[in-house]
Amino acid sequence: MITTQRSATGGGGLQSPRSPSSQPPYLTVSVTDPAKMGNGVQAYISYKVITKTNFPDYQGPEKIVIRRYTDFVWLRDRLFEKYKGIFIPPLPEKSTVEKFRFSAEFIEMRRQALDTFVNRIAMHHELQQSEDLRTFLQADELTMERARSQDTGIFKRKPSDLMQIFRDVQSKVSDVVLGKEKPVEETNPEYEKLKRYIFELEDHLAEAQKHAYRLAHHLLMNFEEPLKDYVRAVQSIKGTIAERANAFRQQVELAETIKLKEIDLNKFRLTRSEKMSEAEHEYEELKADGEEATKRFETIVRLMNEEIVRFQDQKTQDMGLAFHEFAKGQARLANGIADAWRSLLPKLEALSSS
Repeated sequence: MITTQRSATGGGGLQSPRSPSSQPPYLTVSVTDPAKMGNGVQAYISYKVITKTNFPDYQGPEKIVIRRYTDFVWLRDRLFEKYKGIFIPPLPEKSTVEKFRFSAEFIEMRRQALDTFVNRIAMHHELQQSEDLRTFLQADELTMERARSQDTGIFKRKPSDLMQIFRDVQSKVSDVVLGKEKPVEETNPEYEKLKRYIFELEDHLAEAQKHAYRLAHHLLMNFEEPLKDYVRAVQSIKGTIAERANAFRQQVELAETIKLKEIDLNKFRLTRSEKMSEAEHEYEELKADGEEATKRFETIVRLMNEEIVRFQDQKTQDMGLAFHEFAKGQARLANGIADAWRSLLPKLEALSSS
């Protein structure tokens, strides 16, 4: 459980809590009590999600709801679609192997990962104001199920599917090589630096994860899990990079379309064509779309610049803690091995002398 706070004058114009108190605004969330529900292929794990808050836009000081993994997926998908440019926290992967899916170790690791996921959202100054987060933390099970089933169109798109956008952008390189298409790519040194950082970080984390698999089993939770969490985080950030590339491409394409439409409009004006009125209307609509596309792209750029600083700071703290716990685990392991040898040596010596 993590306590999150924000100032009364902070982002989103938070009002004072419903009851006068010297306590600052707070939001605490806990994911607890995993329980297996159903049987066979329909079986799943449910979790108790406990929220305590004095935020005025919540129903009360405490709320307990039951959620399953697909509800967490719903929350992440909604946030990914609505908060462009923000690095949405990653979810733990879904195991499809029956014998692992309901093992005590897997369930506990997932519970911890889901707890981390929802608390990262609750701590984020933008995401904590989300209406979808309030729905997730407060709605009854029937309302939550109805919210999931009502999602259509863009909200049905899964975060993993969004990587296809990134692959589509990359495929344009091949088109350029074959002379099929001129590249529409952002040329920004800071953006290139960010992309290089993320892709190199992914490689380093993959290598570290390989080493983690070779560690003693009881060190798994303290070292491998933080690495896996950041591998997932990098994938989430790559999805945001893909959204930025897509927003830039839309902006450029609209700008080119507007230029062509302006040329046509000028021709109609010179010839006093009867199509001039319709062309002017289309031109104004395109200009509005272009301004909106530029605003959307600039917002994504601004948010990504803020998010990468936050991500790097958080990564430094989390990985520092993980290595500290790993070092303590290694020391305990070394002491355990030494104790085992100390207890074994007298027996070996006794055998040698007999």
